[in-house]
Amino acid sequence: MIIQALNELYGRLKDIPDENIPLSGFSREKVQFAFVLSPTGKLLQVNDLRDEKKSAKQLIVPESVKRSVNIEANFLCDSTSYVLGRDNKGKPVRAKETFQACKELHHEIGNGINDAGMKAVLSFLDRWEPEGLEKSLCWPFWEGLSGMKIVFILDGEKRYVHESPEVKRAWLEYRYGRKSEYRAFCLVSGKKSGIARLHKGIKGVFNPGFAEGDIVSFNEKAFCSYGKDQSYNAPVSEEAMFNYTTALNHLLRRESRQKVQIGDATTVFWAEGETPIAGFLKDILDPRETSPDVNWLKIFFEALREGKMPIEEETDGLKFYILGLAPNAKRLSVRFWYVSTVKDIKSRIAQHFTDLGIQREFEDKQLEFPGMWQLLHVTAAQGKTENISPILAGAFMRAIVMGNSYPAGIFTATLERIRAEQYIGYLRASIIKACITRNNRLFKRAKREVGMALDREQKDIGYLLGRLFAVLEKAQKDAIPGANTTIKDRFYGSASATPSVVFPQLMRLAQHHIQKSAYGVNIEKMLGEITADIQAFPTHLALEEQGMFALGYYHQKQDFYKKTE
Repeated sequence: MIIQALNELYGRLKDIPDENIPLSGFSREKVQFAFVLSPTGKLLQVNDLRDEKKSAKQLIVPESVKRSVNIEANFLCDSTSYVLGRDNKGKPVRAKETFQACKELHHEIGNGINDAGMKAVLSFLDRWEPEGLEKSLCWPFWEGLSGMKIVFILDGEKRYVHESPEVKRAWLEYRYGRKSEYRAFCLVSGKKSGIARLHKGIKGVFNPGFAEGDIVSFNEKAFCSYGKDQSYNAPVSEEAMFNYTTALNHLLRRESRQKVQIGDATTVFWAEGETPIAGFLKDILDPRETSPDVNWLKIFFEALREGKMPIEEETDGLKFYILGLAPNAKRLSVRFWYVSTVKDIKSRIAQHFTDLGIQREFEDKQLEFPGMWQLLHVTAAQGKTENISPILAGAFMRAIVMGNSYPAGIFTATLERIRAEQYIGYLRASIIKACITRNNRLFKRAKREVGMALDREQKDIGYLLGRLFAVLEKAQKDAIPGANTTIKDRFYGSASATPSVVFPQLMRLAQHHIQKSAYGVNIEKMLGEITADIQAFPTHLALEEQGMFALGYYHQKQDFYKKTE
């Protein structure tokens, strides 16, 4: 299903010029250097194609081969080991073998091509001696050049040698002149065709150990069956393999607007046709205050949340795909795969923002529509991204796009961070409110809806106790301005879990604070209003009641500082 959807995506993207997606037989590769050659093959200059941050330039080049320990050269774009016969791995014999393979491949394809650039490359390879590296123009660059990828350009030309129409034609004749050694029915097309033995690597998935990974791969006999080796166990034609890997690598490229990182899961999304939601779902899941379109996005989000988005009959019925990939050694595991429609996705996102909606602490400094990354970040120990649970991130993503319950883990983790840090804050309050609101709706609980701001009609015991705790803290602050610690720092955890142990003591202490406070009358009035609905302090609050405690505390504190209308 995933490969088929990506195969269809490639069929659509290749006809859109602005997408600049590689056509069959070519691939997008990161290239660091270009060799400028004279017509006779003399190396005139080494051009560094990297930017100021030393990031490689992405070029569409003849499709690279899949290799591990085998020696197999690439055409007109390869590493220094193949192009120069030297590397920094301490394997001079192997380096010479790779150089010889490179020379033989280029002669096999390039002999007979009437192209000045191709002739220059062949002359360069024929005259190059790996032992003469130290005396060549490459030597001053060797520290940064070794192991990097190289392309060629003829002196005075603006295009690279591999971009010549004659060279492209010769490459494609060679590429598709090699028939697959195994033919079977393709699982994607259903037609009998040449089957890919190895699938191209997928690049762009966050993977500290490897630059690329595989979705389809068999490297142990235990994984194989019926005597079939490697990817013949999951027969996919050469064409379908190229299409799906190219489309996925296109979505995963560095500048992609259809990719977002959530925990360790790299997530891509696309629709089966043109639709605006595919272009800025990234900003929905991970908005940045520095985004140039932040004001426009705010307008869109508000319309989406309030159900004012116009119905787009042509695009609302399109299928929408979301794919989450996570590293698993050199393989990639599918963390989640979800198929819906554009209309459903917009509806689920609107509901997500509605459930999250709560009064902000600092309206001019905090995002009204926080993304997944911001929300997950406040649930992690020490606020570090690496402490975000990968499983939690995937479950949270599914809850947003599928409209089901938020994972219990995010609710629990939020309460744990509140107890550990004695701080609730806007984002944590949003998470708690969203979890409780969604559960009440999905499980059809006959409970009063949790509001965005202080609700004096809310009689939930946890909410009332949270409000009471905020008022008691206010009394202390009024009586002892500038105190280094408050009752929140000492008693929040026990007050939210075992109220009967803490609150009688705090109520007695409050009488002393009220007598010293200039606003004691107001405090005493608020205490009376809240305690009128509390028959007794419970011995224990359940987990959801602890969440309501946090909301009551947060709402009451924000009400203290709201502007008078």
